[in-house]
Amino acid sequence: MKWICKLICLSLLLMPGFFKKALAQQNPALVLRLSPGEDNPRNSEGDFVTLKDGRILFIYSHFTGKSSSDFAGAYLASRYSSDGGKTWSDKDQIVVKNDAGMNVMSVSLLRLKNGEIALFYARKNSMDDCIPLMRISRDEGQTWGDPVTCITDKKGYFVLNNNRVIQLANGRLLMPVAWHITPEGGKFNERGKLFCYYSDDNGSTWTSGQEIANPDGVVTQEPGLIALKKKKIMMIIRTDAGVQYQSFSKDNGKTWGAAGRTTIESPVSPATIARIPSTGDLLMVWNNNGAKSGQAKGLRTPLNLAISKDEGKTWLHQKTLESDPDGWYCYTAIHFVGEKEVLLSYCAGNRPKRTSLSITDIKRLSLDWIYQ
Repeated sequence: MKWICKLICLSLLLMPGFFKKALAQQNPALVLRLSPGEDNPRNSEGDFVTLKDGRILFIYSHFTGKSSSDFAGAYLASRYSSDGGKTWSDKDQIVVKNDAGMNVMSVSLLRLKNGEIALFYARKNSMDDCIPLMRISRDEGQTWGDPVTCITDKKGYFVLNNNRVIQLANGRLLMPVAWHITPEGGKFNERGKLFCYYSDDNGSTWTSGQEIANPDGVVTQEPGLIALKKKKIMMIIRTDAGVQYQSFSKDNGKTWGAAGRTTIESPVSPATIARIPSTGDLLMVWNNNGAKSGQAKGLRTPLNLAISKDEGKTWLHQKTLESDPDGWYCYTAIHFVGEKEVLLSYCAGNRPKRTSLSITDIKRLSLDWIYQ
């Protein structure tokens, strides 16, 4: 009996620490907020890469002037973390100056298999001239090479979202884009034609894959990619149909099946999917707001995440990351840190305050919490 009493007392002493640790796991930590300021009306659409010295580099779209419009001035700026994303540098460093007619924005970062770092972004000159560019760094992001124009076979307005370019096991680079064809002086066309460009020489040259068919005639925009098992690629597609659409390629991105509906309810807002290195499962971040049934239609809130153990067929462990009904959450980048943590960056503004796309948050989450 004495032994049992001692054990109970010891358990009671340890319980506060246990619950404190459990509570910490249940509350994703906000580690950086990039709020607008003077001559900086918006901070948005960024991506991460881990450097060889262990630091994490985050590059994002830093807007200037008075307008936060997608067509206002912006350059690419960076922040660093030296402790796995817990804390971040407090001053920007300019990575790419604004050398466009409108802006440079919307970043994808990728550690290539040859050890170099690729930086992708949009150079937006006008409403009918927006093309993705790529730069390479061979010194861990200290300097960047000359830009490579990724699309040379067509002209017009191409949208490449942040955190979108992937590299396959065979070394091929895949870049999903939506082509919003606009004649000289014409209006922006909301109905994007979807393509996947690919490169087999580390981005020096790019070739267009087959256009993705759209038999339902829905508005398709802002595609993303995830490499599945058995050499299959899935494209996840933003639409106006109340759900995300998908398309599949079985030949490494050259040809694609017709876009079709998923059961992933969503407003007109992109979803982002990444594979968790430590488990092999898929992690998806999106707005699960009941748009299909008319609830919160058109609103990019709440912000949710879920896990798939069957290559995207079904989604489990759904959680709400942000739930403010006035919030506006979108353009997520996913970055894994070690085997236990994940960083998420996303726009986290407020509609009544007119900061919908102006604020970017970075949060640090425990995979244990995600899997609970």
